[in-house]
Parts: sequence; C-alpha cells; structure tokens
Amino acid sequence: MSRSALLAPTCTSLLLALALTACGGGGEAEHGSPGAPGVGDPYFPEAGNGGYDVTHYDLDLAHDADTDHLTGTATISARATQDLSAFDLDLEGLDVDGVTVDGQGARWSRAGQELTVRPRDGLDEGETFRVTVRYSGTPETITDPDGSEEGWLRTADGALALGEPTGSMAWFPGNHHPSDKASYEVTVSVPKGLRAVSNGELVSERSAGGRTAFTWRTAEPMASHVATVAVGDYDIRRSTTPDGLPVYVAVDPSLAGASRKVLSGIPGIIEWAADTFGPYPFSSTGAIVDRDGDAGYALETQNRPVFPGVPDTGLLVHELAHQWYGNSVTPKTWRDMWLNEGFATYAEWLWQEEHGGDSAQETFDALYDHGERTYEDLWSFPPAKPTSAAHLSDSPVYQRGAMVLHKVRQAVGDGTFRALLRGWAAAHRHGNADTADFTAYVEKLAPGKDFDGIWADWLYGNGKPAHV
Repeated sequence: MSRSALLAPTCTSLLLALALTACGGGGEAEHGSPGAPGVGDPYFPEAGNGGYDVTHYDLDLAHDADTDHLTGTATISARATQDLSAFDLDLEGLDVDGVTVDGQGARWSRAGQELTVRPRDGLDEGETFRVTVRYSGTPETITDPDGSEEGWLRTADGALALGEPTGSMAWFPGNHHPSDKASYEVTVSVPKGLRAVSNGELVSERSAGGRTAFTWRTAEPMASHVATVAVGDYDIRRSTTPDGLPVYVAVDPSLAGASRKVLSGIPGIIEWAADTFGPYPFSSTGAIVDRDGDAGYALETQNRPVFPGVPDTGLLVHELAHQWYGNSVTPKTWRDMWLNEGFATYAEWLWQEEHGGDSAQETFDALYDHGERTYEDLWSFPPAKPTSAAHLSDSPVYQRGAMVLHKVRQAVGDGTFRALLRGWAAAHRHGNADTADFTAYVEKLAPGKDFDGIWADWLYGNGKPAHV
C-alpha cells in the first residue's frame, strides 16, 4: 500500500496512539463517512464507487508508442452525494504520483483497483469538487471473465483502449460503472507522425518538439466503458451526413482501400437509423478500423465504434444502433446488457427486412426452429438473467434479446412498435434504464395488452419457450 507524502503526522507515543481522537486530528470528529468502494453491481460489485457523481473528466495523456509508457493527469469534476470523509476511484495498475482535491494535497492509498482519496477537510453533501490525479506507467491489458481482452491493448503502431465492461480503469482513474455518465475532454500527446483518436469532436491539433497533441471533446454524457483512445498511423477521412452531422473515420492504412465502400455507407445508415429510432443522440459519428487481431471484437465506443478489421454492413448497423441503445440509453447495471445487445441485434433484423433480406419474422422463425445449430447456448439462460459475468456477451443476450423485442412487436403491431423504438430512446436519452423500466414502458404504451407470457417465457424464463 502506497501513500502520498501528505500523510498525517505519526503519533510518537503508545498513549497517543490509543487516544480516542484520530492521529493528528486535533480532537475534532471526522467529517462525514467514506463513500462505498463499489456500487454493488450484480456482476461487478467492486466497479464504480459511492458517495459522489462525476460530471466531467479532463484527461491529459502522453503516450510513447515504442515503450507503451503512459503519463497522465486526470482532473475529475464531481458532486458529493453524501458528507464524505473519503472516496474511491477505480484504477487498475499504473503508479500514482500525486493527488489533490480542489488544489489541496490529499492523502491517498491503494488496494487492488481501489484508489482511496481522503480530502484534507472532507466534503459536504451537494458540494462540487475537483480531484486531480497524476499517474504514469505501462497500462495493463485486462482479461474479462469471458476470456476476452480489454483495457489497454498494444498494437503494431500504437495502442487501443477498450473499456467494456471494466477496462477503462486501466488507463484513467474514475467512477467506472455505466450508472455514472459524464462529459469528457481528452488530450493525447503522441510522437509526431502518429495520430490519437478519441470520442467526440477533434477541437485542436498542436505539434511541438517532435510530438503532436490531439484534443477531443465529448459534450454529451458518456459511460466510461465506451470511452476510447486509439493511437496509430491512421488514414483519416472526414465528411458529413446529408443533415450536416460530422463523420470522422480513422482506418489503418493497410485496410484503407478494402474498407472504403462499407464505411461510405455510414451516412446512409445514420439517416435510416434516425428515421427508425429517432434523432441521432450525439454531435458526430464515424468509426475506427484497426488491423485484424488488434482486438478480438468490435465495440460501440461512443461516436465512433471500433472494428478489428473491415466490418460488414450488418456489423456496422449493429454498432451504430448502439449509439441510441447502449450509449445514449445506458443500462443501470450489467444485468441489463440485453437492452444494449437485443436492440442492436434487432436493428440488424430491421435493416435486412428493409433492404432486400429476410424479414424479421423469418429471422425469428429460423432461430426458434433451429437456432441452436448456430448458437449452441441459445436456450441456456434468459436474456434478463445471465448466469454470471462470464456470459454477459453470450447469444441469449443478443439473439434471445432480439427475440423478446420481436414478440413485443407481434403483440402491439408494427405502428406501435415503431413508436416504442423511438419513444424508448427518447424517454431515457442520455440516461440510464433497466429491464423493469422497459417492461413498464411497454405496458404503458400498449394498455390493455397482456405481456405476462412474453416476460415469463421469453425475457425471464429458462429454456426454449414451448409456444411461439
């Protein structure tokens, strides 16, 4: 356990050590109580922290691509939700070089992923404050419970940061749970010739002393697991949608030609999705395409999803649909993952239906009749009750999640279902929601309809439902 140089003075006698007052506390009672070291997520109970709400992250990073060394200063603006004597930040690995709260040196300690900060004077409930953490080191790659890798991934020409579900704590300290969303400004300094791409909009690019600093700003609320930084030698393409939405695409040069056609479809997909799901919730869009093998999966990082290799149109539709369902409407806990993946998967079904492919009904029927041939685990658990953190990305969450939505569509009819898609995205725009919120919304939208069988058999029920 390490501490800063601003530890309380050491008591010099056993009598003082046994005194009722805190060591070095001057006899005054401690202000408030420590915030919880986790939010009690059903699958990641240590993720996130209690006692405060983050409003903004200002990250100033410098990366050395040759050594993969990262130096960072994170300035976190937050509001106390209780009287706080101490609070935790999530940070995995890396070395902490100093911590201040509102400009004053603060005591701190480390235990696993918890960086505990003790402000000099404590914080009152409702008080806004700024904590600044200086840190450095080689960021870690984190292995998920399902065996996939996230956090900080080293690539052939730089690095790629992916955060779902907990990997963002590998490259910056914060309140790393989807229930606490914030705005961001991320500045990344890299050796000249490389580029640093992040979320939001590029607001400045400055070169000096053989390095270039890129500053990206995300004004809309963002959960930390969809924050990203990609460092590399990218081919950059800028354009706009017909409605004037900026499109920023960063592609590994080796894939520039092969990806051009599919990525040129982004404006059309966004236009279709906005017509289907409601107004696009963010101020820019795009994509990051790295080499095959740089990551083991695509991820819906906010504004510009990440793809390992050239995506096909279906995958592009899926990840862009997440900008509505998952990024704007974000789950309250990881148990509600199907609200991300079920909606994004159903978006693929709708795209196929409206662009000359199978209808959603045909896709549903094929899955019900023989889907276990493709997805062996399809009926192994219900979408709303994954058996453990290792199964959050399994096919019941994706395919059966989409099947739940299709059953709702059958029950309410196409017109009401279209209203549901848009209304759900609008009702929780830039917020958080859980499965209970969804079922209540559906029942309110279609009063008089009986959804008990859908919820019991398709959303929460074990095994393959007996009746379609």
